[in-house]
Amino acid sequence: MQQEDQHLERWTVLCVDAPPLSPLSLVTDPGSDMFGSESSLSLFLNTLTPKFYVALTGTSSLISGLILIFEWWYFRKYGTSFIEQVSVSHLRPLLGGVDHSSPNSSSSSDGDTDSSRQTVSECKVWRNPLNLFRGAEYNRYTWVTGREPLTYYDMNLSAQDHQTFFTCDSDHLRPADAIMQKAWRERNPQARITAAHEALDLEDCATAYILLAEEEATTIVEAEKLFKQALKIGESCYRRSQQLQHHGAQYEAQHRRDTNVLVYIKRRLAMCSRKLGRTREAVKMMRDLMKEFPLLSMFNIHENLLESLLELQNYADVQAVLAKYDDISLPKSATICYTAALLKARAVSDKFSPEAASRRGLSTAEMNAVEAIHRAVEFNPHVPKYLLEMKSLILPPEHILKRGDSEAIAYTFFHLQHWKRVEGALNLLHCTWEGTFRMIPYPLEKGHLFYPYPVCTETADRELLPTVFHEVSVYPKKELPFFILFTAGLCSFTAMLALLTHQFPELMGVFAKAFLSTLFAPLSFIMEKVESILPSSLWHQLTRI
Repeated sequence: MQQEDQHLERWTVLCVDAPPLSPLSLVTDPGSDMFGSESSLSLFLNTLTPKFYVALTGTSSLISGLILIFEWWYFRKYGTSFIEQVSVSHLRPLLGGVDHSSPNSSSSSDGDTDSSRQTVSECKVWRNPLNLFRGAEYNRYTWVTGREPLTYYDMNLSAQDHQTFFTCDSDHLRPADAIMQKAWRERNPQARITAAHEALDLEDCATAYILLAEEEATTIVEAEKLFKQALKIGESCYRRSQQLQHHGAQYEAQHRRDTNVLVYIKRRLAMCSRKLGRTREAVKMMRDLMKEFPLLSMFNIHENLLESLLELQNYADVQAVLAKYDDISLPKSATICYTAALLKARAVSDKFSPEAASRRGLSTAEMNAVEAIHRAVEFNPHVPKYLLEMKSLILPPEHILKRGDSEAIAYTFFHLQHWKRVEGALNLLHCTWEGTFRMIPYPLEKGHLFYPYPVCTETADRELLPTVFHEVSVYPKKELPFFILFTAGLCSFTAMLALLTHQFPELMGVFAKAFLSTLFAPLSFIMEKVESILPSSLWHQLTRI
């Protein structure tokens, strides 16, 4: 005990009489006896008590925790990291870089901003305007692959549509219509086809020909022949019911049914012409149909017209159709938004270069194109992966969910060729589409130009799409920035060190000394080499300066 007291007194005198030491003096004072020696470094480290290590790690943990809390709050409010924002906005321009990923951070004064106030109830399923023919296209896929391209839910919705469009309460008065009323409710495809033939055995029936054209015909040519037969009967029924429509509720219902049948037949005939390569004929039929029945918007014939005009590369007429239907009072669709983006991208995509844009910035036309792409991606964020062929396509379903994966598949299935035809359009989309998610407020459901993204789309898409061989696309979630992840890791690490240092101060002191010794070892080695090369007098004069 007496020896320990003597040792403590000697150590106290040494600490009091000796000049104060600092890590800097150990490095910069070559004249000192302690420079470059392991004993001097260990002597300095021995002066640090365990309380110092506890205070150091605790303070570091506190500071990193405060930074993490601020970064998280800023990210929740503005959707980006504060450190990243400062580095991109202030440091990068000083270094000569230009951020072109988000060319216009301010909200564009588009008419769709008013729609962000709209309250969206449940996800509404729409009939696909470009749905394929079951017999000539969907069944052919089943014969080749052995897979069912349509889900039961999708086909059940189609059965409900057929009952709504093609039947009325007075069908029991006509034997053929009574048979077809039961046929539309049949689940077995062969039973429906058999019932249609039974109805035709009794009398000519337009809806029976429709069913056979949709489900029994194995080619588009056969389907077109059956639709032409249905057209003759449908037109006569329409003219007859048109004369009697004001004679009572029963005749009014018949006229509404006959109108639906006639519009459906003409629309499908136009689609047959489009599939058989007679695109100009299809465009004329669609225009005439839209003029004759302007109020029947439930079939969305203008989307068929847009696709046909794009095939003809008649971009002026495409712009005219968009000017009429891309209106705030009308519901949007992927066809409307992405076609508008394609037209604006077409003006600049052939000469667009990401490197040139980063050097000189975006021109006005390029800015408009990028904004149009951002608008389209915000409406339906699933489309770009299909257009860029990052995700494989499947046959589109008969029903789609707007802003969902089903709509993205239906749009890309028919419009991918139009994007490929425009030089550089896909390159511009590839360079800019992900910037959309940096512009949308966080959480992503708040929206930017459109009403909030529906949270039920994933569930509905899983019902509409065959999940057996297709992975349903989920709305892209905004990933946490690197600086938040780094700060979280740093905070966790320093908090763990503080806890361990508080519990085991002596052991952590040993580890800290070993770490610092290892850290300063290369620097000490370099300084020794420098001292051995340079004359001592010169080195002494330099250190004094």
